[in-house]
Amino acid sequence: MSPQLTPADLIPYDPFDGMQFGPSTCFLTGQPVGPDDTVPVFADWLQARYQLAERPIQLLDQRTVAFRDLRIPASPAARQRIDELESQVEAASAQGPAALRALGDDKLFLWLGKMFYGIFITELLNEFEPLIKPKYPLAENAALVRRFQAFFQLLQGLRVPTEYADFVPGSVFVLEADASEDHTAFEYDDDLNTLVFSIKLDKAVLVACLVDIGLVGQAMRKVYADAQRPLHPVQIAEFKARVYYAAHLLHVVPDLYPRTPRPGDTHLVFDALIDDVTGAIFNPWENSAYTQALAEMWQRWNITLADVVAKPAEPMTLLYNSDGTPRELKHWPDL
Repeated sequence: MSPQLTPADLIPYDPFDGMQFGPSTCFLTGQPVGPDDTVPVFADWLQARYQLAERPIQLLDQRTVAFRDLRIPASPAARQRIDELESQVEAASAQGPAALRALGDDKLFLWLGKMFYGIFITELLNEFEPLIKPKYPLAENAALVRRFQAFFQLLQGLRVPTEYADFVPGSVFVLEADASEDHTAFEYDDDLNTLVFSIKLDKAVLVACLVDIGLVGQAMRKVYADAQRPLHPVQIAEFKARVYYAAHLLHVVPDLYPRTPRPGDTHLVFDALIDDVTGAIFNPWENSAYTQALAEMWQRWNITLADVVAKPAEPMTLLYNSDGTPRELKHWPDL
């Protein structure tokens, strides 16, 4: 049974007031915590299932850290809510992509968002004492800090039950990899500047843009509908390139407004607005930039930028046939 919430509980915590991101403060509540009050960025069940504990992750300042050492401070109450969510995702992921989709985008957003937060804040704190100074420091990017602030408000759903009025917090896609051609059990990647995160769990691949209030999802609606079938990994890489590039083009940061809580309320409720409704939501699509992103995603299959731009007006696609119908691809190269 959930504890009774007071109006004060339903006011979002703001760590940006005083930049309270250190190890002695719960990341969701601001409460003081001890050194043992932490949660893993990548849950214990993920580390056990995919033998991740000792695997290294390279950070932006070139230092490496093991998966098991990526942790964020959390109060006992916050840990309990996170553990409940992790248990639900663990059970669904054991059943496959359909069960993960059935959890709903809001839960998947929070689950993916917790991992993204943990990686982002690790990078941010490292910038104060970098091993090697990053070329583009995160803290010096004002637009990125604003996006991260908006994202953090939405992440309050990890702390208290949260509703989003007439919008979704982020665009979440769940794809299915064709098991016969896929040999990678786990991988993850992200783009910290656009708040995009992707993780692969056996044949389920989750991709999310975490602060777009569903705008990338709307733009990708047809492609996502066409991708509701087992896909060759090279096709999943193309889908991810489209999401990552769309997130790069997203021109707006939503303004989020928590409603004033009243006695008896059981949820924190957010409204979202786009401040400049006259401007473009996305910057113009440029084939030259998209094809660069696509070629990077396709490197492992030895598909070069020259292959991708062989027809400059029509970048190479493996998701679609030349007539625009979804392409069935069992093998690549398609001999």
